[in-house]
Amino acid sequence: MKTTYLQFASKAAAGLLLLGAVFTQVQAAGPAAQPASPPPPPTSAPPPTASTFTEAFTKGKGQIKFRYRLESVDQENFDENALASTLRSRLNFRTADLYGFGAFVEVDWIAKIFADNFDQGGGNTPDKNEYPVVSDVTGAFVNQAWLQWSNPKGTLVRGGQQVINYDNQRFVGSVGWRQHEQTFDAGYFQQKTASGFDFQAAYVWQVNRIFGNDVPAGTHDNQTWLVNVAKDWKDVGKLTGYYYDINNDDVASFSTISYGSRWAGLHKFTSLTLGYALEYAHQEGAHNNPVDYDANYYHINMSLAWPKITPSIGFESLGGDDTRVGAAFRTPLATLHAFNGWADLFLVTPNAGLNDLYGGVKGPIGTWTWELIYHDFQAESGPAKWGDELDAGVSTKFAEHYSVYFKLGTFNSSSGSPYPDTTKFWVQLTADF
Repeated sequence: MKTTYLQFASKAAAGLLLLGAVFTQVQAAGPAAQPASPPPPPTSAPPPTASTFTEAFTKGKGQIKFRYRLESVDQENFDENALASTLRSRLNFRTADLYGFGAFVEVDWIAKIFADNFDQGGGNTPDKNEYPVVSDVTGAFVNQAWLQWSNPKGTLVRGGQQVINYDNQRFVGSVGWRQHEQTFDAGYFQQKTASGFDFQAAYVWQVNRIFGNDVPAGTHDNQTWLVNVAKDWKDVGKLTGYYYDINNDDVASFSTISYGSRWAGLHKFTSLTLGYALEYAHQEGAHNNPVDYDANYYHINMSLAWPKITPSIGFESLGGDDTRVGAAFRTPLATLHAFNGWADLFLVTPNAGLNDLYGGVKGPIGTWTWELIYHDFQAESGPAKWGDELDAGVSTKFAEHYSVYFKLGTFNSSSGSPYPDTTKFWVQLTADF
C-alpha cells in the first residue's frame, strides 16, 4: 500500500516520543510511576497538566498490558481444526497536557506460543490454508501514535494513528476483540457541551486493519468522512444521527454512503431497569463501487435488568438482494465480532441480506459474570435460512490486575445453507499494570 511522508513521519515521531518518555522517566527523581489507566477516549476526564516540556513527560502516565488467548476452531469445511495460542504484550504512554497539547503512543508485540495450527487470514500465512482462519496476526506494531489539542470547553482536535469508536461500534470501531486492533490514520474533531450535545467528525486517509502491515488486506487507502452527532437527555435517552461516507481506494465494494439515526436509553423502575435501542440506516453504493444499489438497516433491542439476571431480545436486519451480487448492506469499518454471532460467519453480509433474531440472558454468580445468547439467521431477501447459533461466556476479575474469560460460539447450518457448521472456543487471560 502507498505510504505518505506524513504517515512515515507520524510513526517515526511515535518512536521518538516513546524513547523520550522512557529516558525522562529514568532521569526523574523519586519513586517509579504508578500504573495508569488506558488512553482516555475523547469523552473521558482530561489528563494532568504540565507547565514545562519536561514536566509533560514526568507527569505522563504509562501502562503495560498482557493478553493471552487460546482459540480453537472446528469448521465443517476444513479437514483440520485450528488451534491458536497467542500473547499480546502492550506498552503505552500518555503525556500530560502542555498548553492543551498532548501526545500518546502505543506499541504491541503479538507472538505465537505453544501452538500455531491456524491461518492468520488476509494472506499472511498461505502455507496454513488447511486450517480455519483465526485472525490474529503476529509481529510488532505501532498501534496508536497521535497528537492532540483540547480545551476545557469540550473541544478536541487529534491527528495521527488512533482508535475511533462511534456509538456501539456497529459502523465504526476498533475490533478490540482481535489481538491486533483496527486503527485509523485520521484527523479527528469533537465538540461536547454540558447540555449533552456531542459532535464528532473524522477524515480518514488510511485504515489499518487487523491483518497487519505486510499484506494488501492489512492497510486500505481511504478518502473517508465519518460524522456522528448526538444529544443526550438525562434519564430519557440519547438520540444520534450519523453520516458515513466511505471512499476506499483499494476495495471498491467497501465504498458506500450510509446515513441513519439511533435512539437508545434506560428507564429505571423500583426493582428493574428497562433498556431499549432503535436504529435505522440507509446505504448506497458510492464512489468507485461497481454496484449501484440501495439497502436498509434496522435494529431493535430491549432488555430488563433485575439485580441477578438480565434477559434481552432483539432483531437486526441488513438488507440485500438475492438476485444481485454485491447489493447488500455492509459495515466494513465496524467491530463485527460483537454482532451476528461469535462464530463470525457473517463478517460479510450475504448477497441476500441477513435477518438476525436473537435473545439472551446474563447475570452474576458470585465474582463471576455469565451470558447466553441465541441467534436465528435468515436471508432478508428470499426464503433462504442460514442457520442458528448459541453463544456462551463466563468471566471474572481477580487480584486487582487480572481477569479470565471462557467463551464459546457454536453455529448449526440449515439445510441447503452455504455456511458450515462451526464451533469456536476461547480461553483468555489478561494482566494490566
